[in-house]
Amino acid sequence: MSSHPPADPGALPRRRLSRQQRLHQLITVAWQIVRSHGTEALTLGYLAEQAGVTKPVVYDHFATRAVLLAALYTDFDQRQTALMDQALCSSEATLDSRARIIATSYVDCVMLQGREIPGVIAALASSPELQIIKRDYEAAFLEKCRQNLEPFAAGATLSVASLRAMLGAAEALSHAAAMEEISAEQAQEELYATIVAMLERTRKNTAASPQ
Repeated sequence: MSSHPPADPGALPRRRLSRQQRLHQLITVAWQIVRSHGTEALTLGYLAEQAGVTKPVVYDHFATRAVLLAALYTDFDQRQTALMDQALCSSEATLDSRARIIATSYVDCVMLQGREIPGVIAALASSPELQIIKRDYEAAFLEKCRQNLEPFAAGATLSVASLRAMLGAAEALSHAAAMEEISAEQAQEELYATIVAMLERTRKNTAASPQ
C-alpha cells in the first residue's frame, strides 16, 4: 500500500481511452502529484497507481522518470507558447505593447501552473539530457522575443547576453511570485521594466558606437 495519500480523491475510473487521451490523463495526474506531494514523489509506479492504470501502460508512454519530467516541461512550454502567441498576434506594434505582453504572459503561465513548475525545472537540472531539452525550449523562446523586440532596437541586434539576462530575470521573478515572495503584478512590472531597459541600453550603445 502506498504511503502517499491519493493525488486526486475522485480517482479516475478505468476506461478505454485513445493513446492521446491516455497521455493527457497521465500528464494531468502527474501534475496533480507534483502539486500535492512535490517532484520527489513523482515515480512511474505511483503515477500508475494514481491514474488507475497498470505500470506497463505508464511505461508505454514514459520509458523513464526523466522522460516523464521532460513531458511535463514540454506541456508547460507549449501552453506558455500558445498563451504568448495568441496575445502577440493581437497586440499593437509598439515596444510598450510587446514588452508588456511578454512579461505578462511569462508570469501568468508560471502562476497558472503554480508551485509545481519550479520543482520540475529544478529536477530537469539534474540530468544532462533534460538540460538540453530545457535549453532548446529556452532558445526558441529567446528567438521569439528577439523577433518581436528587435524592431524597436534602432537597427541594432539584440545580443544573446542581453536576451539571456532578460530570461534570467523572467525565471527569477516568476519563481518568486509562484513562491508568494512577491505578487504576480510586481513580477510582471519588474520584468516589463527589465525588457524596456534592455532595449533602451541597446539603442544607446548603437547610437554611441563609431560609424
